[in-house]
Amino acid sequence: MKLSRHHLAALAAFVIWGFFPIPLRWLAGYASGQILLFRVLLSLLLLGLLHGLGRRATVRATWAQWRAAPRPARRQVLRGTLLGGVLLTANWLLFIYVVNQVSVQAGSFAYLICPILTALLGFVVLGEKLRPNQWLAIGLSALSCTLLGAGGGRALLLSLVVAFTYAAYLISQRRLQGYDRLVLLMVQLTLAALLLLPLAGRLGARPLAGLHDGRLLAVTALLSVVFTVVPLFLNLYALNALPSGTVGIFMYINPLLSFLLAFLYFGEHATALQLLAYGLIFLSIGLYNFRPAQPRLPEPVGGTPEAPPALG
Repeated sequence: MKLSRHHLAALAAFVIWGFFPIPLRWLAGYASGQILLFRVLLSLLLLGLLHGLGRRATVRATWAQWRAAPRPARRQVLRGTLLGGVLLTANWLLFIYVVNQVSVQAGSFAYLICPILTALLGFVVLGEKLRPNQWLAIGLSALSCTLLGAGGGRALLLSLVVAFTYAAYLISQRRLQGYDRLVLLMVQLTLAALLLLPLAGRLGARPLAGLHDGRLLAVTALLSVVFTVVPLFLNLYALNALPSGTVGIFMYINPLLSFLLAFLYFGEHATALQLLAYGLIFLSIGLYNFRPAQPRLPEPVGGTPEAPPALG
């Protein structure tokens, strides 16, 4: 299959996200809340500049779209955007803590099971249908989590919370179809900043002191630009032409690369039980994405059937 520019954009986005633990570990000595606060503020600043310089028409169109919607729809968009901001803030904070204070494996595992957990939440919350093979994949994932829980319950619990917050974030955003994602993200990051600033002390963040820390500013700027805004743009560009299912397959590149980094770069180790659990997760991913081939209907005698008449 020849890869188009949109395929390459999706591939690049998830490859970039796969290397996210490396610069994040450079800040392992800082409080997770400090890293999160500066990542949010710098990402928000960059998005504000981008929208102010080149996307003002998109912002105005999104505002007009929301204003023109019926009142129940406006409330639904407002609730989904606010809830998404809270969930995204919690997910970023927990992921930073897990990678820096627990292990890269635990962070990778969270995003490896996230698509399957999202499918389960879609079934429970939105009533989306699941194929039998997807139910089997969910069962294998549950078995994998049971095995990991036997070897380290705290790491597994944190991985599941990280996965749940992001899966819940994705579910909350499915009701916001048709709205510009980057505009919504800017609103959500604004909410995140408003939540984090009053809680900075409790989270171990020191906003004013951090402004004089060149290392913190440089690395969080890297996290904000290279590992947040750039891959988001690439992902949105890919979604303009590719179905979400195709982009979803690329999503697995991110945790797989992080797993390789955990073992080959950070020197982490896994027990035989953990390796068995990881193997079950990979098997469940294959099962979840398997689609049985649809049987081709035989052509009628006399050639290809005529197209049905156009309505009207």
